[in-house]
Amino acid sequence: MLAKRIIACLDVRDGSVVKGIRFEQLRQAGDPGELARRYNEEGIDELVILDVTATLESRRALEATIRTAAAELFIPLAVGGGIRSVDDAGAVIDAGADKVSVNTAALRDPGIITTIARRFGSQAVVVAVDAARQGNGFAVFARSAQEDAGRDAVEWAREAESRGAGEILLTSIDRDGTREGFDCELTAAVSDAVSIPVIASGGAGSFDHFTDVFTRGRADAALAASIFHYRESAVRDLKRHLAGGGIPVRC
Repeated sequence: MLAKRIIACLDVRDGSVVKGIRFEQLRQAGDPGELARRYNEEGIDELVILDVTATLESRRALEATIRTAAAELFIPLAVGGGIRSVDDAGAVIDAGADKVSVNTAALRDPGIITTIARRFGSQAVVVAVDAARQGNGFAVFARSAQEDAGRDAVEWAREAESRGAGEILLTSIDRDGTREGFDCELTAAVSDAVSIPVIASGGAGSFDHFTDVFTRGRADAALAASIFHYRESAVRDLKRHLAGGGIPVRC
C-alpha cells in the first residue's frame, strides 16, 4: 500500500496566512514564509498555498508569496487561486510551485484542465472540488464557496480525471474549520469514483479524524490547517499515531 500523505494548507489573503470556518470569519494565522519553513522542518509531506481572494479579485495568486514559501521548502508545493489560463499556471510554476490547483476556471471551462496537463503534465494539475451536502448528494461550489456550480461532486471528479487531472483536492464546505472530522462519506464517494489520488480537506481536529479519513474515507492524502498552524498537534506525533494504527506514512 502506498504511504498516505499529510499536507498542510496555507490559506493566504493579502500576503498573510488566514483561517476561517466554512470559508468565512477569516482570522490571522501567521506568515507564509515562516510557516513554510516550520512545516518543512517538522516533516510535513507537502504544502498547499491557496490565495483565497484571488478569484474574487480577478487576479492570479501573489507570486511574491509563492517565491517566499518555495525558498523554504524541499517538499512539493501546490498553489491555487485565480488560475484562469495556461499562462497563469506557468507563472505560478515559474515562481516555485510544483503543482497548480484549479477550481472556478475549470468549472467554467473544463478544457483548461487538459490544456495545463498537456503543457506541464497531469502530475502538475490538481482540481480543487469544494462540495457541500445537498439533498442526497454533494453539490459543487465555485468562487470560494459563494456560487453553486450546478454540478455533482462525484460526477465532476470523474470528468476532471478524464480531462487530465492528476489529483483531486476535495474540501467539505460543511466541515471546513469546524474540527468535527472529515466528511468520510463525501471522501469515500469520490475516492471510489476515480483512480487518481484524492486529498481530503475540511474538518481535521484530532489524530483519529485522520485515521477515519484514511480508512472509512479511503483518502490518499489528508490536508489540514488550524491544528498545525496553532501548534496544537505535531506532524511527527500524528505520523506515529497513524503508523501505530497500521496506516503507512512517510517517516
